[in-house]
Amino acid sequence: MFLYSMASSSGQNGIQLLLAAEQEAQHIVNAARTAKQARLKQAKEEAEKEIAQFRAQMEADFQKKVAESSGDSGANVKRLEQETDAKIQHLKTEASRISHDVVQMLLRHVTTVKN
Repeated sequence: MFLYSMASSSGQNGIQLLLAAEQEAQHIVNAARTAKQARLKQAKEEAEKEIAQFRAQMEADFQKKVAESSGDSGANVKRLEQETDAKIQHLKTEASRISHDVVQMLLRHVTTVKN
């Protein structure tokens, strides 16, 4: 019986050691899981910060290009107005230069009778 109780006691100690080892392993796994979640959260925050910085930079670049093109647009409008005014002046000059000849031609055709 003593041998059986000693074997039984030894088996009991083995079970206790296994349970303690299992609990310790569970704590290690939980700690690793918590650390992983914390690192993922930190990585997500860092990524969001980088995205916000990138977005701000892209928005600044976009606004700069819009401002530059708006300035160009004003210059283009002014240039087009000048070109249009020059063409109108040219047409008026040409019209006044040939208007006498056109009037004479029209009068000749209107007053000439053909059979």
